[in-house]
Amino acid sequence: MERIKQCLILAAGKGTRLRSISADLPKPLVEFQGRPILERIVRRAQEARIEEFVIVLGYRGDQIRDWFERHCSAAARFTWVMNPDYQKSNGVSALKARNAIHDNFLLLMADHLFEPETARMMVRQHLEPGEVILGVDPDIDRIFDIDDATKVRRCGDRIVEIGKEIEEYDAIDTGMFLCTPTLFEDLDRSSRNGDCSLSDGMRRLTRDRRMRALEIDAPWHDLDTPEAFAHADAEGLLYAA
Repeated sequence: MERIKQCLILAAGKGTRLRSISADLPKPLVEFQGRPILERIVRRAQEARIEEFVIVLGYRGDQIRDWFERHCSAAARFTWVMNPDYQKSNGVSALKARNAIHDNFLLLMADHLFEPETARMMVRQHLEPGEVILGVDPDIDRIFDIDDATKVRRCGDRIVEIGKEIEEYDAIDTGMFLCTPTLFEDLDRSSRNGDCSLSDGMRRLTRDRRMRALEIDAPWHDLDTPEAFAHADAEGLLYAA
């Protein structure tokens, strides 16, 4: 089985909804229990033997890169990609990284915390050509902000519908993906007027039955609002390391 060595992290957004607690820092540098969120994500992925991180930056990207170069003690290789169009959807950020991704890769968000075993389980999966595996949480009752969550509907292990507004769903998108580089072609084909979201590309994959669900039976948190941040902090012993 091919070992996954690269991880793409999307860290370009402004994090406007977290502004009341960010002190005007870019969201990836906001501290969660003493460490910047992005540093925690990098360290968790390293526990899954990820060696290289391709990080897409936008809003105050130089500040994020400078912090990591000065302070991050994680022994990892970083490739920094700038997205001047960071105010567009997150699929645009992913496309900016296509020349830095050479093999199958783990795709993460810069504001989603997860358990190390979750990342280890993701990278152990076998990918078919052109396939994407999405980590999904079937325990809908534990989702903090269900209205804001991206929902998925499955048929067997295949995802057949994905989106925030779908009415019938049986699991939640955790923001963790295992991808082949073909994802960039799907995002390209999904673009309209130079803009696309990851969900746009994923909907194309679902139509072709190339999107598989992997159930995640461990806590994870999307730190996109002060309320979600406080909720994750209340369960913060999971992230003490």
